[in-house]
Amino acid sequence: MTAETSAPDPTSSLLAFFGSELRRIRTVAGVSQDEAATRAHTTQSMISKVEAAKRVPSEDLAHDLDLAFATDGHFERLYPLVITYAYPSWFLPFVELEREATAMRVFESQIVPGLLQTEEYARAMLNAVRPENLDGLIAARMTRQEVFERESPPRTWFVMDENVLLRPIGGAAVMRHQLARLLQQGRDPRCVIQVVPRTVPAHAGLAGPFTVLSFEEGADVLYVDGFSQGRTALDTHEIATATYSFDLLRAVALSPDESAGLISGHLEGLER
Repeated sequence: MTAETSAPDPTSSLLAFFGSELRRIRTVAGVSQDEAATRAHTTQSMISKVEAAKRVPSEDLAHDLDLAFATDGHFERLYPLVITYAYPSWFLPFVELEREATAMRVFESQIVPGLLQTEEYARAMLNAVRPENLDGLIAARMTRQEVFERESPPRTWFVMDENVLLRPIGGAAVMRHQLARLLQQGRDPRCVIQVVPRTVPAHAGLAGPFTVLSFEEGADVLYVDGFSQGRTALDTHEIATATYSFDLLRAVALSPDESAGLISGHLEGLER
């Protein structure tokens, strides 16, 4: 049995309140996290992380918790509030699309893509803008990475500029962990990671980061990042242009094996 994590202050955020309510109701019922997980068709780790406000609960989990503890829709009524807190209104549609995507093509020029970030890296990066809800932002970002744990994970293709590897966000120890995470994820047969070396003077991604999502049914969707907020685009011409740009980026990037070698080289440099 895994030890339970400490409870956050329930007044600190809606996410923490949801977790505290789960812990309170579970404790009153005399149910362990393991038993709660069995009842709600999830894992003990997920129950623990939700109670500790380290993961954003899904709508399905909220529904299953109500059934597990006969709480008459209590968790389902809390869910929309938690989601509103965890994700900006302009970003939530993309998160929902991301959960359904069967393939993703992601380009980043300055930071490690969010789906590949370690918690420590995400904390150091997000803390730079001094947000009021730092813990909630980190929990939301880590929750998005659960797409890799789906029964049929999406095929993902990440291309990033070598500048991403050179910026020591969080310091050497955080970057060592982060680069090791990239190498680990790159060994997944459904995930390709390529790096555009700094020897390439200009490339098709200089305008900024973007993501193209593909689905089992329906057209592709483009997400373009921005300073204050990103935007989701459905225009076929814009999506076609982004897809072409991604192909151009793959063409000038190192191969997956060469990229792994470059990442390993930077990792070794941090270990000296």
